[in-house]
Amino acid sequence: MDCYTANWNPLGDSAFYRKYELYSMDWDLKEELRDCLVAAAPYGGPIALLRNPWRKEKAASIRPVLEIYSASGLPLASLLWKSGPVVSLGWSAEEELLCVQEDGVVLVYGLHGDFRRHFSMGNEVLQNRVLDARIFHTEFGSGVAILTGAHRFTLSANVGDLKLRRMPEVPGLQSAPSCWTTLCQDRVAHILLAVGPDLYLLDHAACSAVTPPGLAPGVSSFLQMAVSFTYRHLALFTDTGYIWMGTASLKEKLCEFNCNIRAPPKQMVWCSRPRSKERAVVVAWERRLMVVGDAPESIQFVLDEDSYLVPELDGVRIFSCSTHEFLHEVPVASEEIFKIASMAPGALLLEAQKEYEKESQKADEYLREIQELGHLTQAVQQCIEAAGHEHQPDMQKSLLRVGLARGAGWWVLGGAGALEGGVGRPVRSPLLPSGSSQAASFGKCFLDRFPPDSFVRMCQDLRVLNAIRDYHIGIPLTYSQYKQLTIQVLLDRLVLRRLYPLAIQICEYLRLPEVQGVSRILAHWACYKVQQKDVSDEDVARAINQKLGDTPGVSYSDIAARAYGCGRTELAIKLLEYEPRSGEQVPLLLKMKRSKLALSKAIESGDTDLVFTVLLHLKNELNRGDFFMTLRNQPMALSLYRQFCKHQELETLKDLYNQDDNHQELGSFHIRASYAAEERIEGRVAALQMAADAFYKAKNEFAAKATEDQMRLLRLQRRLEDELGGHFVDLSLHDTVTTLVLGGHSKRAEQLARDFRIPDKRLWWLKLTALADLEDWEELEKFSKSKKSPIGYLPFVEICMKQHNKYEAKKYASRVGPEQKVKALLLVGDVAQAADVAIEHRNEAELTLVLSHCTGTADAATADRIQRARAQAQKK
Repeated sequence: MDCYTANWNPLGDSAFYRKYELYSMDWDLKEELRDCLVAAAPYGGPIALLRNPWRKEKAASIRPVLEIYSASGLPLASLLWKSGPVVSLGWSAEEELLCVQEDGVVLVYGLHGDFRRHFSMGNEVLQNRVLDARIFHTEFGSGVAILTGAHRFTLSANVGDLKLRRMPEVPGLQSAPSCWTTLCQDRVAHILLAVGPDLYLLDHAACSAVTPPGLAPGVSSFLQMAVSFTYRHLALFTDTGYIWMGTASLKEKLCEFNCNIRAPPKQMVWCSRPRSKERAVVVAWERRLMVVGDAPESIQFVLDEDSYLVPELDGVRIFSCSTHEFLHEVPVASEEIFKIASMAPGALLLEAQKEYEKESQKADEYLREIQELGHLTQAVQQCIEAAGHEHQPDMQKSLLRVGLARGAGWWVLGGAGALEGGVGRPVRSPLLPSGSSQAASFGKCFLDRFPPDSFVRMCQDLRVLNAIRDYHIGIPLTYSQYKQLTIQVLLDRLVLRRLYPLAIQICEYLRLPEVQGVSRILAHWACYKVQQKDVSDEDVARAINQKLGDTPGVSYSDIAARAYGCGRTELAIKLLEYEPRSGEQVPLLLKMKRSKLALSKAIESGDTDLVFTVLLHLKNELNRGDFFMTLRNQPMALSLYRQFCKHQELETLKDLYNQDDNHQELGSFHIRASYAAEERIEGRVAALQMAADAFYKAKNEFAAKATEDQMRLLRLQRRLEDELGGHFVDLSLHDTVTTLVLGGHSKRAEQLARDFRIPDKRLWWLKLTALADLEDWEELEKFSKSKKSPIGYLPFVEICMKQHNKYEAKKYASRVGPEQKVKALLLVGDVAQAADVAIEHRNEAELTLVLSHCTGTADAATADRIQRARAQAQKK
């Protein structure tokens, strides 16, 4: 720790920059970096190398090899390049490798060299070829910008949703620009290019000339330009050796630096830290690296070999054939603690801890000074924050020992000493005043109410970071990058690298919800497992089920879909057996052409909508005969399909009945068809005749006779319409009789009744009702006297009273038989006479009925007579 600041380099008076080694690269490169197209993904991402096809000194007959390495130099993939010449490589935000070919085709590969897809940048690019390309990132996704041989630009802001945009032409541009880059302003991608001393900004509508404010005079060309990681700042390298730095909108100048080197740099990238006011640019030549900013001096490093710069959120990664380093601005917390002669609270607390370990009384003096100023809480926070920005676990532990304040009963994650051990389960352990826990007890004694949350979170974050920074994992994230990336994205990247055990350990350690953590990772593992074609389907399915079981959030159908996509249909079917949701099973089975199995699963589910879905699919897939035979083996499906056909496909329903020799249902079908489909009487009669034939075959003589009667009635109704006019067709037999009576055609009504053997009682009722509705009381009286009424005369009384004609009702009341006489008299309101008849009949029920109709004083005498009659009857 004594030499901790030895690699700090000041840039002006307010900032320090340091460069430390991430990994010693032990990769076996087949080409020198200078001879390769290089692409390194941000956030500690992988590195892709492909021999540059434009290097003439290499034999064109040798096919190049596309190599993908982790940030630590471990090989991830290697494949022989068999496609066209590649102009540019780049990584998407999802860590997919985009390879832009000379013909404008972009090939997309996975992290392990697996081909994903390809797309074209348009016919114009194909015709004019690609001169240069850039892969850039926006809030919408990853984009591609192309410079064609016609010196026109084409770009797509999101390769996931490809929408090509042809940028406006630059006036008078006859050759390729000296440099260009992409800018993202107001959620829109722009192109900034340099042509001689002029700068042009291209948007979707126009080409505008722009001038950087405060640019040093004498510039005849711009040699290099760089946009910051967040697209907020821009740096321009001129042929005069000046580096202009300002906002990306080119409206404000931040600073300008003269590096006294006019040779164009190999690379120029920004090196800035989030929320920092310092702005710096890193410029690389063959053997020199320079950090410049708003200061008269620069920081210079000697490069011993070809190096490549990778801009990051909070610094720059620099890798070569032998090393991988990180250059960044020293964070404020670290600077305040470790800067020489610093009197910051964190620095004093660190000194106090050192003296305490030496058993020196100076520890008490330092602590008293911090406490008197009331800065002990701030000192602890500074130490915890500084620990997050340290790369070495030893330094992390030292700072956390200082910052640990109140530890008894905390979840200390196995103590600060467990930080370098990777990811494990938290261990509840009291901090004993011995060994590595002495400093914790030391802090605890002087700060009683410091909340432990920040310390615990930092321990968790550092254990995760130390685990993924391991050489065998090779993801050198900083604390700032980790927080920006989020734990969910980090888990996705571990899954992408097939580091499933580590990802699961992190989920369990951080106690993430199962659906977001372990379940999701296990599902990805299973999808990878099904791609292992050297293992039998039975073994793979069993291994997946044993591992996943009934884990919530895991869909076996998704895993089965991946297996089917890999050409393992039988494995997909086995996996679907573990899927509890039929709604997920059936669609995939249909996709796999296993329709009969899908039908069985749908029927087992009891979901009629699902069954209908399968049936419609089967109907389109099979010929008619096979389809019907399949249905015959599934009674439930057949029944549902019949219901469907009744509403949608009547002809198909008829075919089903014919194939099954179901004459009863076929007859019913023809009857419905005669009313629904046919309008002509002849057609309807023909349909009814087929129905009658079908009923005879079904040995249902009643239905057959009824159908024949309906045929006769239809013919008769048509004849009546022709002869009498009016509407008769489709009336029932009773309604036809009633209509004839209402029309004054009683003779015809009686003839119709004889033809169809309508009983006399029913005919009398029909005529009685019709004449009463006509209020033809004279004809009704004649009808009542035509012969003895088969229905009696009480209905006459009831019908007349219904028509509110008491006068006519009294005519028939006198003709009512003795058993219904009382009721008839009561209907016409003659209570006294009804009482006389009831007394005469000596019928208790009739007496009670009459008594119930005696209301008011007018019927008091009648009620008394009834009571006396009942009393006399009881005496006898």
